[in-house]
Amino acid sequence: MEKTISHCRLQADRAEGLLTIDGSHGEGGGQILRTALSYAALFGRGILIENIRAARRRPGLAAQHVTCVRAAAALCGAAVEGDELGGSTLRFLPRTRAQAGQYAFDVAQARKGGSAGSTSLVLQTVLLPLALADGDSRVRIEGGTHMLWSPSFHFLRDVWLPALTRTGIEAELALERWGWFPVGKGLIQADIRGSAGRRPRPLEVLQRGELLEVSGCAVGANLPAHIPSRMANRAIRLLDGLGVP
Repeated sequence: MEKTISHCRLQADRAEGLLTIDGSHGEGGGQILRTALSYAALFGRGILIENIRAARRRPGLAAQHVTCVRAAAALCGAAVEGDELGGSTLRFLPRTRAQAGQYAFDVAQARKGGSAGSTSLVLQTVLLPLALADGDSRVRIEGGTHMLWSPSFHFLRDVWLPALTRTGIEAELALERWGWFPVGKGLIQADIRGSAGRRPRPLEVLQRGELLEVSGCAVGANLPAHIPSRMANRAIRLLDGLGVP
């Protein structure tokens, strides 16, 4: 009976004109979910996502994905069904397009006992809709800032955002607290300038360009100072052998 009701509901969703997305497509991970949420909030388009993260060892929504859903919903006043841990089907119905404003999200709230889920992935979900909204926004996100299997804060600030800046998107990122596995509790902030309907410029990167500099940082939390020092010295020895600046 439950399967029959679920099947009828999915058929009704399709009849209502919801854009149906297969979350198992391609690499079958969270990026399909995040991209779909970004565009749903940006254009105010209702979506139905099935088979969420079907190709992962633990399929369905994890804490950071639940937070991505709720964050995107906050931007556009969306009605949501299925935003629960382990959920594999999500209905997301925006009431409006993404609105500029002051937002705060905490990945730890998505799971009992807290979570060090990625703040970076939540920011990647909401930045584009807010960058194309009418007005400036500030977003504060608590959780993990430097985690396995997700881009670190420094990648966002030093690689991802400079690439977006070349398209005309304007934002500033700040790291207020580092957040590590398993407790998280880090805090990042993004100040985003809305473009009020201006379209981003195309990004063309056809040549690699000259290598100008190689740099890095070695960081430890609640560890003796000699550990990050050894990490840094090891990296320096490896780079010296390559003859890079």
